[in-house]
Amino acid sequence: MKGNAPAPPPAFARLRRATAWSRRSPKGGGGKRRLRRREGAARERIETGLAESAYVKHLLLRRCVPQIEAIAAAATKALRAGRRVFLFGNGGSAADAQHIAGELEGRFKRERRALPVLSLTTNTSTLTAIGNDFGYEKTFARQVEAHVRRGDVVIAISTSGNSPNVLEAVKAAKKAGAIVAGFTNEKGGKLRKAADLCLTVPSTDTQRVQECHIAAGHVMCDAVETALFG
Repeated sequence: MKGNAPAPPPAFARLRRATAWSRRSPKGGGGKRRLRRREGAARERIETGLAESAYVKHLLLRRCVPQIEAIAAAATKALRAGRRVFLFGNGGSAADAQHIAGELEGRFKRERRALPVLSLTTNTSTLTAIGNDFGYEKTFARQVEAHVRRGDVVIAISTSGNSPNVLEAVKAAKKAGAIVAGFTNEKGGKLRKAADLCLTVPSTDTQRVQECHIAAGHVMCDAVETALFG
């Protein structure tokens, strides 16, 4: 789902202008001036993108810490009780699911025992078999039915909050008695209501939402690891 990031505050705009002023080129030949203008335009877009990204993360800090804290607490409680955490999503969200699972299953910062945290996006034979036999909407739900049990935590990642296969898996997880946490955008889509806990990133721009999802995933990993291992 495409959208617009919130406009950065004046401080970010002033930063971009100051940076652009410091790069102004001396007068020269027409070809060189055109090349500099193209280079300047590319650099301005890069700076604008980074400023927007920084600003949405600033909003994430101001608005969403309680949401991230609640999801981290649920995951910690489940892992402490010997339960498991599962993650899934599509595309970039699939990559985030694998990334976060890898940090907790392997190691984030501390030398400690491995944790039972799994991504349901990695087995291509399972994904293609389920998609072929049951339809794409069942790619995660069928795996949830096979593996998720009462007391587990499921983290469903969808930048739009409306991915059909994610929502089907959420239904299956709740039926199994799992706690469902969602990662989505500020509108939340259907996932916001379906989940027990939900991180709603303060943007509807897909790239900014994804950037905040992995940032939230990292701080969540740190919180879980610290709670379990000190």
